[in-house]
Amino acid sequence: MKKEIVLTGITTTGTPHLGNYVGAIRPAIEASRNKDSESFYFLANYHAIISCHEPSRIKQSSREVAATWLALGLDTDNAFFYRQSDIPEIMELTWILTCMTAKGLMNRAHSYKAAVAANEADNDKDPDKGVTMGLYSYPILMAADILMFQATRIPVGKDQIQHIEMARDIAARFNHHFGEHFVLPEAVVNDQVAVLSGLDGRKMSKSYNNTIPLFTPEKQLRKLIMKIKTNSLEPGEPKNPDGCTLFEIYQAFATENDVEAMKRRYAEGIAWGEMKQTLFEYLNAHLAPFRDRYNDLMNAPDHIEAVLLKGRDKARERSVPFLETIRKAVGISALE
Repeated sequence: MKKEIVLTGITTTGTPHLGNYVGAIRPAIEASRNKDSESFYFLANYHAIISCHEPSRIKQSSREVAATWLALGLDTDNAFFYRQSDIPEIMELTWILTCMTAKGLMNRAHSYKAAVAANEADNDKDPDKGVTMGLYSYPILMAADILMFQATRIPVGKDQIQHIEMARDIAARFNHHFGEHFVLPEAVVNDQVAVLSGLDGRKMSKSYNNTIPLFTPEKQLRKLIMKIKTNSLEPGEPKNPDGCTLFEIYQAFATENDVEAMKRRYAEGIAWGEMKQTLFEYLNAHLAPFRDRYNDLMNAPDHIEAVLLKGRDKARERSVPFLETIRKAVGISALE
């Protein structure tokens, strides 16, 4: 029976934070140990340059992201872990797919439409102001990432479902013209995965600058937790854990028994300062061993590079022959 293939890309534009860990990294690392499926995880550094034009930031983020996944126990023997830019076949496939993609399909991409809408809201004469071809056509690069490795399941947030549907459309059109070469991927949205709020109560996001970096030093971790917004209820007043950022983060890391015990403390009126200190101690105890491993890896870039190059070689054992099949299908091959 053919194994299920799961693929996840990690954009290298920032430092991994608690929300990334709970929402994507932790479930992906658990999945990497599943012997009944194949898991592909890659550093999406070509995607990064669409929005980030700071070379040092992309390079640093690539190092931080790779160190994070390795420190947290990604099984690179079972999974494929590689850097997007190390697989040249992806870029060649992107061009082939571009030649099969209708412009009208790209016109409907949410990211492009949002950029146009923002320009129109500013009464700009050019609705495409600031829109690069990278922003406009990056769903095609995403399709190439997926289709290259015949991925069947793509874990995404609800905002990314459209891109998987686009990949399916592009693959189906190619298959119609050149034969059944691509598997049509399925989006997988896990509504049970926690979405954490940040320091200001909004979704934890680099865009809002309200994140708690996953491996920030102990003193800084405590300082950030103390900055989390709460309401004005006094100590001793019963508090509702629902909608509380402190409880939300605690619940994402704590055991069921500890969560139930904390609910009782909320009902008894735990003071916000006490809750913040409890959350800090709980998080620090959970993250400290991984933080030490992360720091060791950040100080050993040669080791990270070796792991990524091993992943490159492993991934290219799939991408090189598959792209050759695709090239022949479209008529790009040696003369006979």
